[in-house]
Amino acid sequence: MAAANAVYYASHDPFADFTTAPEITQAFGEVLGAWLAVMWQDMGRPDPVLLAEAGPGRGTLMADARRAIGQVAPDLRRALRLHLIETSRRLRAAQAKRLADAAWHNSLADLPDGPLLLLANEFLDALPIRQFVRRGAGWTERHVRDGRLVELPAAGPPPSDPRRDACESAVVEICPPAVELAQALGARLAGQGGAALFLDYGPERSAPGESLQALRGGRPADPLAAPGEADLTAHVDFQTFAAAARAGGAAVHGPLPQGVFLTRLGLLQRTDRLARTQPPRRALALIEAARRLVEPDRMGRLFKAVAVCHPRLGPPPGFAE
Repeated sequence: MAAANAVYYASHDPFADFTTAPEITQAFGEVLGAWLAVMWQDMGRPDPVLLAEAGPGRGTLMADARRAIGQVAPDLRRALRLHLIETSRRLRAAQAKRLADAAWHNSLADLPDGPLLLLANEFLDALPIRQFVRRGAGWTERHVRDGRLVELPAAGPPPSDPRRDACESAVVEICPPAVELAQALGARLAGQGGAALFLDYGPERSAPGESLQALRGGRPADPLAAPGEADLTAHVDFQTFAAAARAGGAAVHGPLPQGVFLTRLGLLQRTDRLARTQPPRRALALIEAARRLVEPDRMGRLFKAVAVCHPRLGPPPGFAE
């Protein structure tokens, strides 16, 4: 999965196959920019402060967020130092058109030291998973050989997995890179200060089940067919991710349904203000885009928001009742 996605993102425009929230409406990035401004205030207004995004796509989210920051918190706009975590040269070139002053890095570990504000939208779902299958009293692990899945005996149950009592043939997915990232981020934020916001899709609570999927040409595809030609993703295990971040020393808020989170941040009100300045057709498109992000039967429930913060910070905007 890691190798296939590395080739895909290096050689394809992923937005020909799927659309993310920042590409749906500018209001998404703008309300997240306001969220960052509040968190910076709560952090004590550090200057300088690292503003980073993991998996920044075309740079749309960060461009919208920085524009909003310039309007609501000009002091933060002057204090921030922009850093992007991106391995694809193709996407780095697209990001540079909007964010020419950024510094690029391959991983979280490459970021400079200092207080950090981090955004990550649909980043965790592309990290490679492992799949275990319950067979009788033991477990097998799925591997890819000659273009097909095979099951080989596993040394034991899924590592550090709470679902060891899964029934026969149950599939349990784990994502070691997500756990490692959460632990490292939790330790960094606890030691150096800051906050991170993740928006991605998956259930609130861990449960056995297979979620690996592929999109090719905008349609579902066989994940094993034509590796490197499709975007591979899997549901995020928010429960395990949050536990790993807490183990690193950070406070974790959520997961919270994206629709609830964005509504509390004022996405609908921001959209209404934007719509009033547009021709009727464009205004209706803006309103429809906002509804797509927040309505429970669309992206509002499946997508979740999780905040990872320094333990002395209070509940972030959108997470407090």
